[in-house]
Amino acid sequence: MASARNKGVPCSVLKRTFISAVLAVVSLAAHAQSGPEQPLGSSAQQTPAYLQHAGIDQNLNSQLPLRDHYIDDTGKDVALGTYFGPRPVMMALVYFRCAMLCPQVLHGMATALSQTGFTPGKDYEVVVTSIEPTDTPADAASARQKFLSTLGVSGEAATHVHFLVGQPAAITDLARATGFHYVKVPGPDGRMDQYAHSSVIMIATPDGRMSKYLAGVDYPARDVRLALVEASGHKIGSLTDMVLLYCCSYVPTEGRYTVTVLHVLAIAAIGALAAMGFMFYLLMKKPRRLA
Repeated sequence: MASARNKGVPCSVLKRTFISAVLAVVSLAAHAQSGPEQPLGSSAQQTPAYLQHAGIDQNLNSQLPLRDHYIDDTGKDVALGTYFGPRPVMMALVYFRCAMLCPQVLHGMATALSQTGFTPGKDYEVVVTSIEPTDTPADAASARQKFLSTLGVSGEAATHVHFLVGQPAAITDLARATGFHYVKVPGPDGRMDQYAHSSVIMIATPDGRMSKYLAGVDYPARDVRLALVEASGHKIGSLTDMVLLYCCSYVPTEGRYTVTVLHVLAIAAIGALAAMGFMFYLLMKKPRRLA
């Protein structure tokens, strides 16, 4: 009897250790996710008062003004809805003569898209719109060429990258629908010819509703890919993307995807149970008798 009890000790110890480890991970995950959430772009809370109006409101599921008209980089008059329909749309609001933040946003956007494995025209559209009414189609064409060079596409794929300029009413409509707030600020020479605004890229559904906002100037390709998959209604992407979407959750207050620890543990538990079941099957399987 003593021998049997001794053999049972390691199993109970391992069981208690395993349960303690799982509880510790869950506790850490809960602690990490229970901290005070701050709004996207909250790092600007200590900036001058006039910059407080240059943030972003995440108007998730908001309908875009698809009937408003803009001018593309070739000088053609187009309705915003022209670029919506079969695919999700990557969007950014910038101004093309900006020498500071806007080029970084566009570079980060193009770099991330180039690493997603997706292709413009096949998987998504790109629409970049200027918030400066005096920007011209020539300004749009110049910014578009730099974007395409970073994105690394040409030919048919490049025709699905659109840079637009517009009149104040159309610009205001789009900014209001997306929750994109900006203010004019004095430049080095004192002229009010620059803008303060958030660094963010946005993803819209094929029917023109706001789906995701990704903050910063460096956007993880994984986050951009997952955002496009979700915005498409899972019509693009792979099984791996579906698993990642289950394991990761979009956090609006942070403008990024974070790992959902409990979902990861659930998948790990399912895998462990499957492995244990298979081992049990092999152990219980009767060996064949030799004739």
